[in-house]
Amino acid sequence: MTTIRHEQIKALHITPKQCVEWVKESFCMKYEAQLPPKISVHPQGIDFYTSMPCLLPTSFDRFGVKVVSRINGRKPTLHSDLLLYEASSGNLLTLMDADWITQMRTGAVAALTIQMLQKKDAHIYAFVGLGSVAQATMECFLAILPQDQHIIVKLQKYKDQAQTFSQQFADSRVTYQIVESHEELVCDSDVIVSAVTEMPELYCADDSLFKEGVLVVPIHTRGFQNCDLFFDHIFADDRGHVQGFKYFTQFKSFNELSEVLLGGIPARQSNKERILAYNIGLGLHDVVFATKIYERFSC
Repeated sequence: MTTIRHEQIKALHITPKQCVEWVKESFCMKYEAQLPPKISVHPQGIDFYTSMPCLLPTSFDRFGVKVVSRINGRKPTLHSDLLLYEASSGNLLTLMDADWITQMRTGAVAALTIQMLQKKDAHIYAFVGLGSVAQATMECFLAILPQDQHIIVKLQKYKDQAQTFSQQFADSRVTYQIVESHEELVCDSDVIVSAVTEMPELYCADDSLFKEGVLVVPIHTRGFQNCDLFFDHIFADDRGHVQGFKYFTQFKSFNELSEVLLGGIPARQSNKERILAYNIGLGLHDVVFATKIYERFSC
């Protein structure tokens, strides 16, 4: 058995564009994989251990399980590890630090979701919550943005985060606008991406500010429950992740992203549809990423 550390994974210089391709590949094999629901236990307070198992299709001969934990007082508070096995023999191949995988596959899923579900003439993008996950999303999104496309990216002001973010992702294709309020961020935006981890209230309670054709991607699912009730279509990475949501039975229409990628349904019926995308996170992505990384170390 090998051990693959965070620094070793980063040293592979896997590109954001490659991450998007791996996410797309994994979504397309979802119905051939065995993907049981994730299981969480809570030792105290809001701390948790969550296990995310997945058996890839037979041709890969890989089983993996990622364990994500949050422990108050530990640094970092959030951490994840992944065990990767040869499925046919049961041999443990590697214990892998999964923090980089979690961050980059989350950003890649969000970027792919935008590419798949945005309306055709989308050009105004809004980001709120500008931490590591939003940064990974922006890395991946810029990697797949056409070189001849110019966009506007609105950022909500919070301390110096918006200014720092705009400098970090300076690009000739992007004009950044820093806004003061939730309402300014939502109004006129074609795509709204939220990476806020805690949002006890609705981000924008005024439904009228969500324009026709808007795509909302709440990466951590917080703050947009009002959209559940009037948006035209809800997508998710897995039905099991959202069927317990308060308003699930009131969704106007629901499908999984894999159905779009496999050609079973169109991404949009029209440029006027309001679409909400909930991607809670699949162990499938983690195990595919881990398999690709392990292959690079085995060469």
